[in-house]
Amino acid sequence: MGLIRAKANMVMINSKKDVRKNRRMNAAKRNNTKKPTILTTLPGPKAKVILNKDHKFVSPSYTRSYPAVVERGKGVWVTDVDGNVFLDFSAGIGVVSTGHCHPAVVKVIRDQAGKLLHMSGTDFYYPNQANLAEKLAEIVPGAKNKKVFFGNSGAEAVECAMKLARYHKRRARYIAFTGAFHGRTFGALSLTASKATQRRYFAPLLSGVSHVSYAYCYRCPFNLQYPSCDVACVKHIEDVLLKKVVPAEEVAAVFVEPIQGEGGYIVPPPGFMPALRALCDKYEILLVDDEVQSGMGRTGKMFAIEHFNTKADIYCIAKGVASGLPLGACVARSGIMDWAPGSHASTFAGNPVSCAAALKTIELLENGLIENAARLGEIALARLTALKEHYDFIGDVRGKGLMIGVELVGDAITKEPVKDRRNAVVYEAFKNGLLLLGAGESTVRFIPPLVINENELHMGLEIFERALKKVFGLR
Repeated sequence: MGLIRAKANMVMINSKKDVRKNRRMNAAKRNNTKKPTILTTLPGPKAKVILNKDHKFVSPSYTRSYPAVVERGKGVWVTDVDGNVFLDFSAGIGVVSTGHCHPAVVKVIRDQAGKLLHMSGTDFYYPNQANLAEKLAEIVPGAKNKKVFFGNSGAEAVECAMKLARYHKRRARYIAFTGAFHGRTFGALSLTASKATQRRYFAPLLSGVSHVSYAYCYRCPFNLQYPSCDVACVKHIEDVLLKKVVPAEEVAAVFVEPIQGEGGYIVPPPGFMPALRALCDKYEILLVDDEVQSGMGRTGKMFAIEHFNTKADIYCIAKGVASGLPLGACVARSGIMDWAPGSHASTFAGNPVSCAAALKTIELLENGLIENAARLGEIALARLTALKEHYDFIGDVRGKGLMIGVELVGDAITKEPVKDRRNAVVYEAFKNGLLLLGAGESTVRFIPPLVINENELHMGLEIFERALKKVFGLR
């Protein structure tokens, strides 16, 4: 009897131990948040091998801010060839909108790859291309009576828009903005005015392009303030450019980013896009909206232009549209995309695998990711704005959704750019497991995948603040 009672007591003790153990395990799971893990010096030994090979065989024209040699990714996390784990706030330059290797996207890619890899939609028909064109016509602002030209990149989408505008309007000139980035092919580069190095030694570029000042209120070229300025940057186009330099009847289109990307993540004031639309309407000029970086849910709306209650005539889409697969699209009203067969084409454009990925990407965006970008964007802006109040070297914080720029300066009054320190902050963040990119002359951009959660967001912002303190000599 005593033996039985002793065994029963042991069972109860073990049972209580198991309960406590399970509680500890559950608590550990709740607290077991993934964090950046740096196991080696950077770059690690395996990374150095790849870097040496890259330096030997790959074009030196690429810009790399730090030696991240990535092997795999999942969600907002990437792992390099040495096993170092990084939190990715670059999203492959805004491309992996649904995160790295989203399982739903990977599945449709695998399924489609087993059916049809390529057939060339310029000469043949297949379902994915038609289905994606229909979906884009639905989600792009404006009436659904639209047509779509598919390409492989943002630059191709812009080149298409340039040719289409000339074809439709029978006009030769374009207007673009300083700070703009529309691509590096010859036509797109002619519109680009982001960095001189992107244009150096490539002249003569396409003639007939005039550049005007963007609505960069933090550094207003007219030394005015919004709204008392009455959107002087748009008035300047009419009063100076169109009246004294370029005849309006020769201008085919105005190309604009509703939020400038490479130029510094510059958000124009509310009246800028409507004023630009009104100007284009007055002179029957097409308005081309370059949504390559700002579109596909990045700003908390499907397209950034929606924040300004404005519609364009032609839209350029790429980057986040296919979660990492190459795809670009130029979307216009059917009455504008009226060119004849053979006027424009691209062999690889509208690839069936890329189209499948894009359809699934849009589905994911519409079912929660756009809302997540809007919600977490507000949280990020609030926290970064609080940092601005605390540190004089943060000159401006701006953005919509998860497209945010923090402009660093040497002095709050003179607003002197500090490119070297900006670059140092980006590199310091890399050393601590956070992947960031610069933009403009002195801005750090935040463009994480839209699947990011609040904990991961705060984790990244904490690393960023530590990097700021290190570079600017604060404890």
